[in-house]
Amino acid sequence: MTSRGYATRPTRSSYDVVIIGGAIMGSATAWYLTENPDFDGSVLVVERDPSYETASTSLSFSCIRMQFSTELNIRISQYAATFMKNLRAHMGGDERVPNVEIQNYGYLYLADNDRHADTLRANRNVQVAAGAETRLLTADQIAAEYPFYMLDDIVLGSLNTKDEGYWDGGTVFEWWRRSARTRGVEYVAGEVVEMTRNATGSRVETVILASGEVIACGQVVNASGPRAARTARMAGISLPVEPRKRYNWVFKAERPLDRELPLTVDPSGVYFRQDGPETYLAGSRGVVDTAADPNDFNMDHSLWENEVWPVIATRIPQFEAIKVVTEWCGHYAYNTLDQNAVLGPHPEVENFIFLNGFSGHGLQQSPAMGRGTAEWLTYGAYRTLDLSSFGYGRVARGEGIVEQAVI
Repeated sequence: MTSRGYATRPTRSSYDVVIIGGAIMGSATAWYLTENPDFDGSVLVVERDPSYETASTSLSFSCIRMQFSTELNIRISQYAATFMKNLRAHMGGDERVPNVEIQNYGYLYLADNDRHADTLRANRNVQVAAGAETRLLTADQIAAEYPFYMLDDIVLGSLNTKDEGYWDGGTVFEWWRRSARTRGVEYVAGEVVEMTRNATGSRVETVILASGEVIACGQVVNASGPRAARTARMAGISLPVEPRKRYNWVFKAERPLDRELPLTVDPSGVYFRQDGPETYLAGSRGVVDTAADPNDFNMDHSLWENEVWPVIATRIPQFEAIKVVTEWCGHYAYNTLDQNAVLGPHPEVENFIFLNGFSGHGLQQSPAMGRGTAEWLTYGAYRTLDLSSFGYGRVARGEGIVEQAVI
């Protein structure tokens, strides 16, 4: 039997690596394992919804930015930019693989008080030291480049237009998945509902599917997005990751702007950017930002009229007359500790590998995180970019990574 091209039953009863979740993180890891000549094991990817209709991968803004406050997050994005722009070469020169470009309209962070402005200054110092081309702009300088903004309340802006903007994450995901399957990674449509551990509790021995199959595993990777905490609980592990709803709208303006709109991060928390030649995309959290049911994708239809559109129309008066074309709700896999990734093995359940908690940064971080996870599965260590600071140990200690640039 098949479900949307995936078998519904595994062909084997044991795999060296079982990846729970086949969206962009799971598929990136699977593909990088096939790229590594030192890995010759068997890989099973278990995906509960092969349509990916409500996956965070499918519902993402699909953006990339260098404007983080920690060097490691910047390095992660820099690798992603290099990977994306050389996708065909990474895929062995396959002529079927399209060229992927970054639409560099950039991110523009707006600060409306001195404290926020000081944060932008400090962040910019870190970014420039890492090789980013971030610029600080006064309100007058912003107006000279983007005269459509209302800036009476703005103290400072931060803008970068190199390797920062939109990229086609769906295409990269599709080619990772397609290539991994061609190279022998097995994808099945199914849901992991239980795990068993060995007598000492130090290893996961089996994962059990809803269909009843019991699969032995050498290592298990939790790549289950907003459902990550549920997956971890099956191994007796606590993980501070929960689904958080993020609302999105595509709209047209009666009077379109005469130049591309950067992804504008308004002090209110609303963000909006260019989408197509004459369309724009806006996003926001809810008025109350709490954990959601992982199956809840209902829109709050009052949010646009009462909260989001007034912010946009105030910041860009030319957008007073706009029309929503489409809208949807997606989920962040939100790390409540520090909104950064949780990566690598559990300190006690040693073969349980985290790939979780990206808090809205998942697509742009997937190349580095997939590569790093594959390295850990193969060598028990990171070989290219040291990602150990994202380990579970900080979660156990309750010591978060301070990242100032979280949207």
